[in-house]
Amino acid sequence: MIKDPARGWAWTRALLGLCAEEIHVCGEAAAVDFVTELMYTTGEEVEVHNYKRLTPFSVSNHAVESLDNLKPGDCIVCFNKNDIYSISRQIEVRGLECAVIYGSLPPGTKLAQAKKFNDPDDPCKILVATDAIGMGLNLSIRRIIFNSLVKPSVNEKGERELDTISTSQALQIAGRAGRFSSVFKEGEVTTMQRDDLTVLKEILGKPVDPIEDIFVSLAQVDGLYFVCNIDDFKFLADMIQHIPLNLRSRYVFCTAPINKKQAFVCTSFLKFARQFSRDEPLTFNWVCRHVNWPLAPPKNIKDLVHLEAVHDVLDLYLWLSYRFMDMFPDANLVRDIQKELDGIIQVGVRNITRLIRATEDQSASPETATSVRLPVLDTSSLRRGRGSKNQRKEPSVTDSSLSSRLVQDGLLTKELLQQLQKEWVREQNGGDSNSANKGKRKKK
Repeated sequence: MIKDPARGWAWTRALLGLCAEEIHVCGEAAAVDFVTELMYTTGEEVEVHNYKRLTPFSVSNHAVESLDNLKPGDCIVCFNKNDIYSISRQIEVRGLECAVIYGSLPPGTKLAQAKKFNDPDDPCKILVATDAIGMGLNLSIRRIIFNSLVKPSVNEKGERELDTISTSQALQIAGRAGRFSSVFKEGEVTTMQRDDLTVLKEILGKPVDPIEDIFVSLAQVDGLYFVCNIDDFKFLADMIQHIPLNLRSRYVFCTAPINKKQAFVCTSFLKFARQFSRDEPLTFNWVCRHVNWPLAPPKNIKDLVHLEAVHDVLDLYLWLSYRFMDMFPDANLVRDIQKELDGIIQVGVRNITRLIRATEDQSASPETATSVRLPVLDTSSLRRGRGSKNQRKEPSVTDSSLSSRLVQDGLLTKELLQQLQKEWVREQNGGDSNSANKGKRKKK
């Protein structure tokens, strides 16, 4: 995660900036040397503990090929939500129950589905999931079945592409089978398609590249660091560029963890920023009016997707409340309705095949098709307003500082850089009481 081109910055910031006496970092062996070296640069003391898998694990010599060949304890891994809808529907047609887990579900719903699948007395013995099962869930899986080995990703240039999963990703997912303390004492992994099985064996047979090698090849800043892809940051910055915010607040809003594929989440983000800029607190009643609370259980897949988006909006409120407590004052009340919403979503997911049938039975219009595609907020109109004064400006050739390179790459203008410097000077002089003394970390 720390080498991820788009999200690595957040993991790096967490590792370097958490206010804790002791931090436990879990990861694969390929990360040990890099993390150790990174910690030594900040004067930290590092202890490395190595652990071995406690149960055997094997790659099958046969692909599943048909859903008719599923067995209790099987988990089918998909890399997009539409495949999950389709496969869970086909499983139900065969008279089997299945649990469903994917990334955009609330944590409580994921745990409820995991509990349903793990319960030996529950008739649900099949799990359909994305690679979200690879982190934070204890599951009693006998066999992992890759429905596909191709996953959408974003490369170092910010370009979306379809690529075969890496050895690291394959191991993380496949390792969910036969976990210690589960009812299955041995794990197995295979594929749905026969042609994919050979590819899977090749992937799992490769060593994981050490992280430091990857960092050196991408380094643009200094040694162990590189400038992450900031497309998401720029997307949010474009949305709120016309809203009057001070630089520190604008930066915090631009680092908000939101799903830009969800139009409702994006418009909510915009409304939050506008309300904030007017210095008007975002109260519980304001939030309830915005999300149209209370909400009814979903009647189809589109409703379920919207409820997931509302849950993300409440997440955004809580995230901002940690940073602007006075402007987002009702975190506890919002947390209460988010928990209630989690329960509503759980009901929908438990009946997901019924929702899929309801969606299929409706007229085949783009809004109600099973393949739910929600619009992404178009920020092109926001970009059109940029004049020539904001175009890229070349710094002096002899100046190789980071700030000059950011200006040269078009990531900063000289005017914005000057504003940044003023804000930093003001903060150093104690001008921002809310951010004073932050960033200090006790060295061990």
